[in-house]
Amino acid sequence: MVLKIHGHAIAPLVRLVAEVCREKEVPYELVNVEVYKGEHKTPAFKEFQPFGQVPYIDDDGFVLYESRAICRYIAKKYASQGTPNLVPHEPKAEAVFEQAVSIETSNFYPFALGITAEKIIKKHRGLEPNEARLSDLVNNLKGKLDVYEVILGKQAYLAGSSITLADLFHLPYGTIVFEELGYDMLEDRPNVARWWKDITARPSWLAVKAKA
Repeated sequence: MVLKIHGHAIAPLVRLVAEVCREKEVPYELVNVEVYKGEHKTPAFKEFQPFGQVPYIDDDGFVLYESRAICRYIAKKYASQGTPNLVPHEPKAEAVFEQAVSIETSNFYPFALGITAEKIIKKHRGLEPNEARLSDLVNNLKGKLDVYEVILGKQAYLAGSSITLADLFHLPYGTIVFEELGYDMLEDRPNVARWWKDITARPSWLAVKAKA
């Protein structure tokens, strides 16, 4: 049975899960959820994703939500195919990987998501951005990327010499901030720019960049 991703095709974290499926050469079926009509907030949807968020997956009856958990599951279940070691197995390498994941979760995602919320989500709701909050988010993200610049000056990827999920987790909201919204945070950070060019050029991401 083909793995099913329940979500909207352009939702950032739906595209992330689809990207990882492609990295691991896992066929998937996208089951469309009409988020703009509130389908993800219905009791029928919440039976499988109690927070009313996309995506969740159904892998032959195994239901899982939270995109990072889904990506780990796919990477581990299909470890022998596609891009290797998206989640390293050796204890020290796995620990460094988890460190890199924590970097993204704590030092990138909250700020990139916040910028997206101010500039895009509020617009969809007919609201104006809070310019003071937006400026704070941008400045904070720039400061975090200064540290990325140091880390990526010593190694190719956040967890070392090979790409992992920790790098791929940046793709959806990084693309929104750097490309769709046009925030120039890469020009003065050549190591970050080199890394970003590398991970965004992957065929698996290009295939789902617009929609899963």
